[in-house]
Amino acid sequence: MKGSTYRRCSCRDPKTGKELGTSCPRRNSRNHCTYSIRQELSPREDGSRRSFARGGYGSLKTAQADLDHVRALLGLADSDDPEGNELIAEMLAEVSRERSPLPDVEETRRRLNAGQDLIGSLTVAEWLDRWLSGKRIRKSGLNRYETDIRVHLKPRIGNRRLDRLRVSHLSEMFTDISDANAQILEDNAQRRAAIDELATVPWTGVENRARRRAMKAAIDEMPPFRRITGPATRQHVKATLRAALNDAIGQQVITFNPAAHVEIDPVRKPKALVWTDERVAKWEQTGEKPSPVMVWTPQQTGAFLDFVAEDRLYAMWHLIAFRGLRRGEACGQPWSETNLDTHSLTVSSQLVQDGWEIEASDPKTDSGYRVVALDDDTVNVLKRHRERQDAAREEWGSAWVDTGHVFTQEDGSWLHPGKVTDLFERLVAASGLPPIRLHDLRHGAATLMLAADIDIKIVSDTLGHSDTRITRDIYQSVLPQVGRSAAEATAKLVPLQRKAEAEKTARKAAKKNKARNSGKTKGGKPTDKAKVQAEADKKAKRRVPKK
Repeated sequence: MKGSTYRRCSCRDPKTGKELGTSCPRRNSRNHCTYSIRQELSPREDGSRRSFARGGYGSLKTAQADLDHVRALLGLADSDDPEGNELIAEMLAEVSRERSPLPDVEETRRRLNAGQDLIGSLTVAEWLDRWLSGKRIRKSGLNRYETDIRVHLKPRIGNRRLDRLRVSHLSEMFTDISDANAQILEDNAQRRAAIDELATVPWTGVENRARRRAMKAAIDEMPPFRRITGPATRQHVKATLRAALNDAIGQQVITFNPAAHVEIDPVRKPKALVWTDERVAKWEQTGEKPSPVMVWTPQQTGAFLDFVAEDRLYAMWHLIAFRGLRRGEACGQPWSETNLDTHSLTVSSQLVQDGWEIEASDPKTDSGYRVVALDDDTVNVLKRHRERQDAAREEWGSAWVDTGHVFTQEDGSWLHPGKVTDLFERLVAASGLPPIRLHDLRHGAATLMLAADIDIKIVSDTLGHSDTRITRDIYQSVLPQVGRSAAEATAKLVPLQRKAEAEKTARKAAKKNKARNSGKTKGGKPTDKAKVQAEADKKAKRRVPKK
């Protein structure tokens, strides 16, 4: 296709306003005219002509360089590739029309080979929308991604070009989130102080009522109470962006993922603590839990199970306490995957909560699909539960909802996970035991297995963890007696002279006390006390008259 460079004069006739062109008297003056280029493009589908045209070059050399650039772009598509030629022609026509810079040849080649748009620059917001629409995951996970994108990512970096997103942009975003947190805390404090002050103003009296109205109006003008974006949420926002950008790299949209390199504050997960007597005493005095994650001792777990022995869902509490099922797994466990004859159940489904709606779903992870062994007592508990459920089915008759689940509502319908949590909290409060969450009952099952010296791999498989490191990280708060045994075993490995002498002295003292109590010394001779007693016995015999 034809292309050329040419000189052009932009001077106009003062009377007509038309360009003088070649008739300009100053045309041959040095540096008076500029250079322009024109390159013919493939015709449109309707046969009409189109071209790339650009002017204003100060030298022939620069004009020729851009013309060569345009021809290099046209050469990216093979002659027998009409679709590729059409895409490049349309791109060059738009670049000419919008007077935007010529795109890089290699970048255009990559986009063309990857089947990506050649026209326009993809923004972060556009890519996130495209990425989210292509996700095929359960609804709760999709909603979490959508929240991260809508609340945090789009407002702060959505308008940036995807291929120009840098680590510094993300650092600024998380700094803005931290600054917003500080402002939220300040606004909340001001609103709380105003509400507290309003509570001190009496209701009676004209002046007081006027003051209350003014204070209420001022409170209404304040920002409402808001939650800050905590460390865990910030980490999730980063993870969402990182996953989206990784997919962009996989589709050759970009070549670098800045979310993999931005540093933010780490999340410090609370460690599980056991309810020792000292911690229980402090909780009874202050009402404060030592940690958000607390675990009962075996005695406390037994006391709770005894307390709820007559509860309709006793078998569920028992199963979670001993086998560590998650709440949703227990709610969604079907009888078809519960084999009491082989003392096992297979976790293959769960009920998940989205807002207040519930839906059936696959287990949380691939490792969530697992076979859980059952002990004899748990099997007997489940058998009694099934008998009561069969009786309830007969009582309800045609009104019974046959879900096939092990644990159901009174009419056989699905259990709501949120209501199960509420019920558990009420039962714990009524029992008088120190508080734990329902998920902490699962923590307790893990801790009991570790305390029983069960292999960490078996514990991990029972809980449905993908890696034993997860089990170690979460459930290393072993029971106190197990910790003491480990400490004693460790101390015995180190020989200390002072410790050996102390043990020798203790053994001598113990042996001496034993001898004193038996009435003999080390050599087997009677002690002074024994001698006195023997003499007294002889004298008593002499006084006895002979018959």
